[in-house]
Amino acid sequence: MLCTVSLLKFQKQANSNIRKSWRPFYATDFQSLMYPCFTFCRILGIFPYKINNSTFEASESCYILSTIVIFVFCVYEIIIIYKLDISRTIINKSIPSSIECHSYYVLGSFTTIITYVLRRPRLLLLQTVLEVSSELPSELYEKLSRLIHVKDVFGFFLLVIVSVVYCIYIALNTIFLTMFVIYLTLLMFQMDMMYMNCVCVLKVCFKKINDNLMKVQELIMSDKPYLLRRIYHEQKNPLLLMKLKALKKQHLMVSDTVQMLNMIFGPQIIVTIVISFAEITFNLYFYIVVSMAEEEENFWYWFFILTVIYYITKIVLIVWACDSSKDQAAKIGIAVHDLLNNTSDKQVKNELNLFSLQILHCDNTFSVKGLTLDATLLTMVSN
Repeated sequence: MLCTVSLLKFQKQANSNIRKSWRPFYATDFQSLMYPCFTFCRILGIFPYKINNSTFEASESCYILSTIVIFVFCVYEIIIIYKLDISRTIINKSIPSSIECHSYYVLGSFTTIITYVLRRPRLLLLQTVLEVSSELPSELYEKLSRLIHVKDVFGFFLLVIVSVVYCIYIALNTIFLTMFVIYLTLLMFQMDMMYMNCVCVLKVCFKKINDNLMKVQELIMSDKPYLLRRIYHEQKNPLLLMKLKALKKQHLMVSDTVQMLNMIFGPQIIVTIVISFAEITFNLYFYIVVSMAEEEENFWYWFFILTVIYYITKIVLIVWACDSSKDQAAKIGIAVHDLLNNTSDKQVKNELNLFSLQILHCDNTFSVKGLTLDATLLTMVSN
């Protein structure tokens, strides 16, 4: 009887811990870090998964909901194109405005369809990122959550407010068109944020590997030679070898995850870049035209500028995450070569040589369809 009561108390405490496992700006693991992003994606119908015992699984009910949402979305997209190009029910003020609308609707719809089609590979990716980041300490997650939760929560609600104000002000034909535009904008934002979040987690994984290599170097460069002799000669240095093999295996897993991330999110990030370039160009053009027309109201001034700032900020954040992650991966190679120069043990040297070869064969560059996501992309935007 006493054991039963203790078991019930333990289960209640475990359930309470699960309910309280997430707090804003205080993450302890991958699930709590991604909780806002996953929640918003589930609201939009693009997260047909459930999490059981730290494992991502496909959810049949969420999958049915996602299928219905995407089907309705695609049908309404066809109706919009029909009204724009055939029946002329929706009339744009100018040719540039028509091109901007067509590019936004078509490319955004492509992102929506790709998001639905790649739901199973994305499930595998999220599970892989969860596994490779499972050994990260909670302190690193807490630091990372200050950025992730701020941009996910405040960015989502700010985008909702701006989108609603815009749709109300321009008086779109129907409430369905308003919902369509808002849904499309939020979906692309959430997929971009999910990609950036995964990149940031992989960056922390690379940093953790690099920090562990620094600790190994401190052990080798220790000022206690008698201890090193005992490790090297009497015990054949098993501790260092075990650490290096574990770090090499972890590095390979993270590098493979980078390639998986590039492949799965490649089409969506390409669309994000194209839409960002298009929206920045068109809105700057509209701003110049409106500024020359005195009869236009002041609303459009701040809206065009706000749109440009939004897309530039999103591209800058994505590029920053990818570039800083690539730098962390590059530091691992430097650390391995420093270890090679500071050790004379043959077994350790052989393991470090294998580690160095692995680093040379692993491409940890974040790229999509041959386009590298680094600072050179920002120069293209500025030009």
